[in-house]
Amino acid sequence: MTFASANAVEMVDAPANPKDVAAFLPRLSAALMGDAPLLPLPAAAPERERLRDAGNRCFVPTGVALVVPTSGSTGIPRLALLSAAALLASADRTHEVLGGRGHWLLALPTTHIAGLQVLVRSLRAGLEPVVVDTAGGFNAADFSAAVESMDIASSEQPHYTALVPTQLQRLLDDGAGVEALWQLDAVLVGGAAAPDDLLSRASAAGINVISTYGMTETCAGCVYDGVPLPDVNLDIAADGRIRVAGPMLFDGYAVGDDSLTDGWFTTSDLGRLDDGVLHVQGRADNVIVSGGVNVPAEAVERVLLGIASVTGAVVVGVPDSEWGERVVAVVTAGVAIELSEVRSWCLDAIPHEWLPREVLTLEAIPMLPSGKPDRTAVRHIAAKLAR
Repeated sequence: MTFASANAVEMVDAPANPKDVAAFLPRLSAALMGDAPLLPLPAAAPERERLRDAGNRCFVPTGVALVVPTSGSTGIPRLALLSAAALLASADRTHEVLGGRGHWLLALPTTHIAGLQVLVRSLRAGLEPVVVDTAGGFNAADFSAAVESMDIASSEQPHYTALVPTQLQRLLDDGAGVEALWQLDAVLVGGAAAPDDLLSRASAAGINVISTYGMTETCAGCVYDGVPLPDVNLDIAADGRIRVAGPMLFDGYAVGDDSLTDGWFTTSDLGRLDDGVLHVQGRADNVIVSGGVNVPAEAVERVLLGIASVTGAVVVGVPDSEWGERVVAVVTAGVAIELSEVRSWCLDAIPHEWLPREVLTLEAIPMLPSGKPDRTAVRHIAAKLAR
């Protein structure tokens, strides 16, 4: 990719605590106003060094404010170029839908777009965010203390946060966490598909939880509870993949730009539209071909998460001489899960051909820094442990 006018990227440490966020905000504000684009770097190597190397070779067009790696849930992350106009369009339309500019609580890493967009929204609102220090991991006590410090009872503006499903689960399992969530005007949940029962639990507790769909390339969530944000257009491609158009689209990747066509971005997610409401069915690259049948892994995962003892689930395909790929369910649960139990549970919810042929119970599912399952690592584990 070549540009008539290009700028070098300024690499900065991604802020992870309140002091660092306070120091980072003026630099982010300057980038949004036209200064050098920022590439926030994680603390951990080797990802830090890999991104630093890519940043040293990266020149981007004028107008780009942030260079952000995609989550890389199934492959090597790419650097997405996010313009100031796109970032602000996303922030403004989010505030429009939520009910106005408000005070944000940051509980997500700022190495990825979801956390960075909380900071952009805060700048747009003119209110410094309250920050949960997650350097040592996320816990309900720190989140609750952060909400308490917002002094919501005496504030006039709305109060918001954004979480991944795992964080919401931990907070709902904690009495003080539920109380903290209840005080917020809106809780955005994204980054991965949230199980229906988790969203139902939150709603039953009186929490205004909003399920979001989006990605780095759309400057975070662009569809809320299935409904696109204002000025966002959706379409379904012939192969079933979701297409997005709107003012918050990225400017392409630092290397390669074949995903943008006539103002539309074709995602790697499968979906359908019912009267304008989007239903996401999983990633196109998370389809397992078993015995000649396409098995959408995430559709199977959603059913598995309905089993009472299952707290996490990733479905992968492993090489098989008979089936080509064998469907393997990798779960976390309080007790080992038997294959017969899984197949019996799933039988009425999904086609017989989609049923797992093996179940592995782990203490924990490998996760990426973005909060999504590390499917590559899970696939390696399943290939090693599967019979």
